[in-house]
Amino acid sequence: MSGLDAFFILLAGIGAGAINAVVGSGTLITFPTLVAFGMPPVTATMSNAVGLVAGGVSGTWGYRRELSGQWDRLKWQIPASLAGALLGSWLLMHLPEKLFETIVPVLLVLALALVLLQPRIQAWAKKRSTEETTLSTKRLMLLTAGTFAVGIYGGYFTAAQGILLIGVMGAILPETLQRMNGAKNLLSLLVNIVAAGMYITLAFDQINWAAAGLIAVGSLGGGVLGARYGRRLSPTALRYTIVVVGLIGLWRLLA
Repeated sequence: MSGLDAFFILLAGIGAGAINAVVGSGTLITFPTLVAFGMPPVTATMSNAVGLVAGGVSGTWGYRRELSGQWDRLKWQIPASLAGALLGSWLLMHLPEKLFETIVPVLLVLALALVLLQPRIQAWAKKRSTEETTLSTKRLMLLTAGTFAVGIYGGYFTAAQGILLIGVMGAILPETLQRMNGAKNLLSLLVNIVAAGMYITLAFDQINWAAAGLIAVGSLGGGVLGARYGRRLSPTALRYTIVVVGLIGLWRLLA
């Protein structure tokens, strides 16, 4: 790896950490960068997942205030994310790489539609509710199942899992986007930790540790920046940021 390659990978890590803290699509910066420098796709995916754990830690810490009052449902979502990540990371090491090229664009389009429709969905949910302070059992089950499905996806490829999580939560929860963003950061971090642990344990020799280290350093700083400035965005601005980044990610996946 040349010095110029290392610089661009570090820069991509900074960008990914910042975007993951605000939106959750940073892998669509780091993964193409690693592949562009000649890294095999599976190696790039594993190295990227290991490196982005550091950015997930800083982004989650930066949004820790938004997690207050969410633990009643997070105690269900956290096990769902962990179980999904275990299954997804196992699938990465056993299924053809071509599979995600078909599935990911469909999931991403669905997530973007959910994000755009979130205000209307929430208004409908509030009208139907009787001003409950807790989720109904049915909605909690839907939320847990959706979190589990996103965990599978995140353990398999990680890209845009944050957008998918916000889409799922936005369709079910009468909650602000910033608070959902805090929950998204925590759940995405846990998925990355599980996936990274699986890759290190079962495919240690397939990880490019130099690239993983550069992404870790870059994403750690990027996560701090994203958490600091992302909170200042209005819900509308954050929603459109999510859509723009998601469309860019969709274009890269299809290209």
